Amino acid sequence: MPFNGKDRETAQTTLAQTGPAFPTTRMRRNRRTEWSRRLTQENVLTPADFIWPVFVREGDNLTEPVDAMPGVVRYSCDTLVDAVSEAKDLGIPVIAIFPFIEPELKDAEGSISVQENNLVCRAIRAVKAAHPNIGVQCDVALDPFTNHGHDGLLDVHGEIVNDATIEVLCQQALIQAEAGCDVISPSDMMDGRIGAIRHALDAHDFGQVQIMAYSAKYASGFYGPFRAAVGSASTLGTATKATYQMNPANTDEALREVALDIAEGADMVMVKPGMPYLDVIRRVKDRFGMPTYGYQVSGEYSMIQAAALNGWIDGEKCMMESLIAFKRSGADGVLSYFSVAAAKLLRQG
Repeated sequence: MPFNGKDRETAQTTLAQTGPAFPTTRMRRNRRTEWSRRLTQENVLTPADFIWPVFVREGDNLTEPVDAMPGVVRYSCDTLVDAVSEAKDLGIPVIAIFPFIEPELKDAEGSISVQENNLVCRAIRAVKAAHPNIGVQCDVALDPFTNHGHDGLLDVHGEIVNDATIEVLCQQALIQAEAGCDVISPSDMMDGRIGAIRHALDAHDFGQVQIMAYSAKYASGFYGPFRAAVGSASTLGTATKATYQMNPANTDEALREVALDIAEGADMVMVKPGMPYLDVIRRVKDRFGMPTYGYQVSGEYSMIQAAALNGWIDGEKCMMESLIAFKRSGADGVLSYFSVAAAKLLRQG
């Protein structure tokens, strides 16, 4: 029934007698127009917030789809250079390189990880030769290179050997730095590895190389598609990484891990996975005020992509919503397989 003149007169009389009948603070006023929503936006996402993880493999002129990660491919070194060109033009500042190693090249010690001309080092050199002004970040861990799929060396009982593993990780960090890597990212979760790697880099005149520590890396179920992408899923099998990766139930422990890595010389810290651990990112940022990053891992990416491909969600909208959540949590940036697609959308405005 329409609101007529008599009704309006009655309402005005009632208002004069009783005072305001409606809220004077109306939150919707700031949401009414597109320009006002932009003006009052608290967090902003830009391509400069992204680190783009990429997979490389042996070969030439290859872009090989990763079945478990729709839209993601493994590049050969030459096609990686072309892909990085697009990322750089979109304003993405850093790529993170992860290798797919052929099974016959793996052994229990991950010995190929410390060979100066291995796949990772050749990919670093190729990218830096073509694009010297884009940052290159590399993992330091053994899981892509070992025939057992663990991040460290095993003793005769199958237990991870912490200190012996660190010695290999230092060698791995040095050959990556020599190849031109800008950011070393130890993802193994061995105790004391940040201090040892920092000392090794400094002692070999790589004092300018940054360390972004995987400081709070959880023993998560969200890593499955990544392990398929780098070929460690079949080697790891049903084994657990819970003796070195963190319990998903713990957050105080994460703060202790971060504090140790900062004390040992980390320049930046990371929480992994991302969206299920936004509370940890918030606690880390509030406590330490360090450059803090979240990794939107493969399982997070693939869930969004799978739901979008099935028509259950708006893929682009959910992608952007998931990424701004990292900024809202306090992250300075995010490692995401969505980096290029999101940067394109941001360019369109």
